[in-house]
Amino acid sequence: MKAFSTIAVLLLLFIVSCMGYKEFPVESDYSFEGEFRRYKTFNFLDTRSSGVDSSLQNSIIEDAIRARMELQGYEYTTRDPRLLVSYKIFYDSLFFTGYDQPDIELFIEYEENIDQEMDPVKYNLRQGTLLVLMYDRERKKSIWQGYASGVFGDSFYTDKRYLQGAVRSIFDQYKVFAEGFMVEKKKASARRN
Repeated sequence: MKAFSTIAVLLLLFIVSCMGYKEFPVESDYSFEGEFRRYKTFNFLDTRSSGVDSSLQNSIIEDAIRARMELQGYEYTTRDPRLLVSYKIFYDSLFFTGYDQPDIELFIEYEENIDQEMDPVKYNLRQGTLLVLMYDRERKKSIWQGYASGVFGDSFYTDKRYLQGAVRSIFDQYKVFAEGFMVEKKKASARRN
């Protein structure tokens, strides 16, 4: 009987934890001109206004983006960052043009062999879309954008875990590590063994 009670409690905890996680409709696009193997550093492009976006949401979103970028090996710096990261919250529904492209990791691996024709795709993004953009500062070009739809369409929009989940969902589309990051991880692992 005790084993049954333990299993029932664990099952209940698992179900409750799954209820707190919301998967957002997420898409991303990238530029074929991005030098994804060469990026190491980033900073934020300050686009905040004194309006609605300059709130608690900004610090939560920026902290989540910074943590994810650093997890993928990028170094946050204020001195000549190669990537500038920007984000925007759209509180109304909107139509958005994206592109039908191969996954970014396929493009990086087989860049020379990938057909670089892009077919536009129209998206109807629901109320409360979070858009994250990455700009190559040296080349003065936008190289990647990811967006999650329906993030701010309900009362959860100031909840820290909820916003972190939205950022995580977007960055799950950006499967690119900083230049040299995986090499350094292998060296560190070899030293430990």
